[in-house]
Amino acid sequence: MYGLIGKMIALDGKRAELVAAMGESTADMPGCLSYVVAEDPDDANAIWITEVWVDKASHQASLKLESVQRAIARARPVIAGFGERFETRPLFGVGLGSP
Repeated sequence: MYGLIGKMIALDGKRAELVAAMGESTADMPGCLSYVVAEDPDDANAIWITEVWVDKASHQASLKLESVQRAIARARPVIAGFGERFETRPLFGVGLGSP
């Protein structure tokens, strides 16, 4: 499996718009096992996105999907920047299977 954890920072007061845009592309992403968008409780403009994919190639392919491209285009105007980004190798988890 392939995992990503990343922080996105919205323009001041635009976090809800960023969350809405990021949620548009999650319905049909082949190879995606988990996609979680969460508010940062300590930063009113930040969100964290946690993803688990069957493999890195599935994640790369998702970036070419029309729905993902539309979500990126909608989100781009309200993104102020990015914070930490981590690649992980998930081992197991609820809904992902056991070791």
